[in-house]
Amino acid sequence: MTLGVNLDETLSAIRSTKPLVNSVTNNVTVGDVADVTLYWGGLPVMSDDEREVGDMVAGAQACLLNMGTVSEGGEAAMVAAGRSANDHGVPLVVDPVGVGATPTRNRVADRLVTELDVDVLNGNYGEISALVGEDAEVRGVESVGEYAEIAETAVACARQTGAVVVASGETDVVATADEAFEVHAGHEMMGNVVGTGCMLGVTLATFAGVMDSVRDAALAGTLAFGLAGEAAADEQFGTYAGPASYKVTFLDAVSGLGGVDRPDADSRIEQVVTN
Repeated sequence: MTLGVNLDETLSAIRSTKPLVNSVTNNVTVGDVADVTLYWGGLPVMSDDEREVGDMVAGAQACLLNMGTVSEGGEAAMVAAGRSANDHGVPLVVDPVGVGATPTRNRVADRLVTELDVDVLNGNYGEISALVGEDAEVRGVESVGEYAEIAETAVACARQTGAVVVASGETDVVATADEAFEVHAGHEMMGNVVGTGCMLGVTLATFAGVMDSVRDAALAGTLAFGLAGEAAADEQFGTYAGPASYKVTFLDAVSGLGGVDRPDADSRIEQVVTN
């Protein structure tokens, strides 16, 4: 399938416009989320104080809400940030980390997707399945189990929430209420690095900050993220000995993806559901 946007043009647009992306995220991967925003070419800000986050988001081009280390104060900050994003037309990405694992996370996730107008929902197979009430096995913040119908589940989630849904796993799925696409890009080493889901979330926000179509931003961001993972695994940005050094080469690949030859990029996207 041909993307509705040229990936090279999108990467160039990010670097030239430098979208400000406010991330209300967890304290485990906050540095990685900031780094990835900057390495794509955006401007990261990590305001998470309820007293100012609404004002910060009002001047941003995108906003990410990540439930990785959910707390009472964090919940309040996420809701304030999300409401400001909605009020000011700022694209909003929500990553319901760990939904399905505890009643608290279920409640917070439900609040975010019902009280806010979410543009993109980014979660692993288990999290997306849990959001629509299907059987899901989430241990801590990790998805385990089999999800053979994940494309159809992602479409159902998109219909229920009104968001474009990105379900990440062995093969990433991007879905709207009417269609689903598999994005065939990435490498198994990405699964050995803590925080790649968080980094994908802010990638989607950064791309949404410069693109008119939320669906195309989700497709382009997911594809670019996977291609960076492949480039790192191919050692185009240095050698690696294991997960820790792979993470460094991956971050370098994000920064340098614009200079990587990608002749078959569009062929990596396959439409699998049409309604």
